[in-house]
Amino acid sequence: MKIMVAVKQVLALDEGFTIRADGRDVEEEYFVRDLNEWDDFSLEAAVQIKEAGGQEAGDEVEVLVVSVGPDSVDESLRKCLAKGADRALRVWDESMAGSDPIAIGRILAAVARREAPALLFAGVQSSDQSFASTGIATAAFLGWPHAAVVSSLEYRAAASRALFRRELEGGLLQEGEIECPAVLTIQLGIATPRYASLRAIKQAAAKPIEVLSLADLTLEAGEVGEAGSASRVRRMYVPEKGRAALIEGTPAEQAARLAAIIREFKGAA
Repeated sequence: MKIMVAVKQVLALDEGFTIRADGRDVEEEYFVRDLNEWDDFSLEAAVQIKEAGGQEAGDEVEVLVVSVGPDSVDESLRKCLAKGADRALRVWDESMAGSDPIAIGRILAAVARREAPALLFAGVQSSDQSFASTGIATAAFLGWPHAAVVSSLEYRAAASRALFRRELEGGLLQEGEIECPAVLTIQLGIATPRYASLRAIKQAAAKPIEVLSLADLTLEAGEVGEAGSASRVRRMYVPEKGRAALIEGTPAEQAARLAAIIREFKGAA
């Protein structure tokens, strides 16, 4: 059986940066790239299922990591290979540039239909944009059952169902059972991500990374990129700095000063 893990190479900013001339993003040279933290936990959960399955005859598990992006994403995919993934697959076409989480979900769903995994893992959210919607959108396009914010998982290779525990608002936990194939979005703390050994890093560097295009997934150009997205970035800018002041004194003095500030702000005498 197969577990597909959707991973993302997230972008962080160095201390200084410049916004692009079109005002819609930051210049490429100022980005620092790394594997999304939530996806690292998703990968570890998948590899642990693989290792447990390998102890029993007939329960071999293949872990496939998939990412959408240009060739710079290969670095993050090789990190996943070094940590125990069996295959790495990257999807890219110039028409995919500008895809929002919904369009990315459509692409991942197309890959899942091609690969037919029993489980599809995605991080709850990404550390750069935090939309928390890609995994759920993928499940919707596939028509598969899904569970979000999964913090514990019990699954035997080739089983038809998985037991999970997930986080709810207000500190509540919910336990449930889900029928496979299914999509699970994985929360931090489900397992402790491992460090890749030097040997594994060298082996990962020699492994091939499969690349699929739009045509390979039978998707149309209008289904991806900005054309296939429900949202887009119109403008990016640095907000103006505000002013702050500490109001001291007794409660009565603080209240009087606060009232005076409000009157000044409104332009009252």
